[in-house]
Amino acid sequence: METESLREQLTENLDEAEWDWLTPHVEREVVIVVEPQLDLLAVGEAIALDNTASVQHWISEQLISKPSPERISEWNDQPKKRFQALIVQPFVLVQEMKAEGEG
Repeated sequence: METESLREQLTENLDEAEWDWLTPHVEREVVIVVEPQLDLLAVGEAIALDNTASVQHWISEQLISKPSPERISEWNDQPKKRFQALIVQPFVLVQEMKAEGEG
């Protein structure tokens, strides 16, 4: 598969989502949280291409992870919290978006 066309495809799949839209995916345990210092598309690409070395590295650095129960409960209190979401079957990669006036 051409990397460029994969990236284009992933870019088309990239969307904004609110937390309440993501909840059913969290219940199925397919949501992966990508920390803000990583490029969401790059992570999606690595997962789609089965680039185990990169993925394992990010996991060991805790840059990608399943959302912790604490995080889930924090986000449950903010159903309109916005995320960048990228579907890379079977996973949904999410990255917190800064709220207006944050950071």
